[in-house]
Amino acid sequence: MKKILVPVTNHATLGTTDQANGTFSPEITHALHVFTQHGFDYDIASIAGGKVPVYGTDIEDDEVNQQVLSSEDFQNRTNNSLPVSEVNIDDYDAIFYPGGFGLLSDLASNKEFAKLAATHYENSGLIGAVCHGPAALLPITLSSGEALLANKSVTSFTREEEVDYGTINDIPFLLEEALARKAARFSKVQPWQDFVVEDDRVITGQNPASAHSVATAMVKQLIR
Repeated sequence: MKKILVPVTNHATLGTTDQANGTFSPEITHALHVFTQHGFDYDIASIAGGKVPVYGTDIEDDEVNQQVLSSEDFQNRTNNSLPVSEVNIDDYDAIFYPGGFGLLSDLASNKEFAKLAATHYENSGLIGAVCHGPAALLPITLSSGEALLANKSVTSFTREEEVDYGTINDIPFLLEEALARKAARFSKVQPWQDFVVEDDRVITGQNPASAHSVATAMVKQLIR
């Protein structure tokens, strides 16, 4: 059985504000729905381990989101995430980073997960990320000393979407700018459209609407 590592944030607010945040639920639930439909297993992990913050759980008219959120198995996994210190990266066929603003405050600079991801990638592993999830790719440095993103094309949540969502003044940093500076190429489409960039074994999606498509693209590579 293929198994996917899903690192998520421990940071429960939007930047330094008191606004509840964490992982944006549709980005993890829609991806997990795709993975499990194809018979894949997964582990949810975080830097500190234990219960992780998830927001967007009250979104109406999203049956997939509500179905996964109400699952006892999913609740157990988000209440007992695996700490990074206990992750054996050799157990996984892929890594998937869901977004949410919380990630900008921890995974975007965490060296432990970045080191695991570098090892995974250099062992022919697959990496996917959506919305703010690509922020976790920023600290990944390969054994050559080169950044993972140095020769990669990526996308992520955009400046326009930050403005539309009302978060542009509260985010720790603008992800689009950070990726544009570090990656070989940053691409985007009009705000809120489903958009995915595949560059070999790095797959990124622009926004929450892209979570299903990122997971589907990952599955296609995993079942080759």
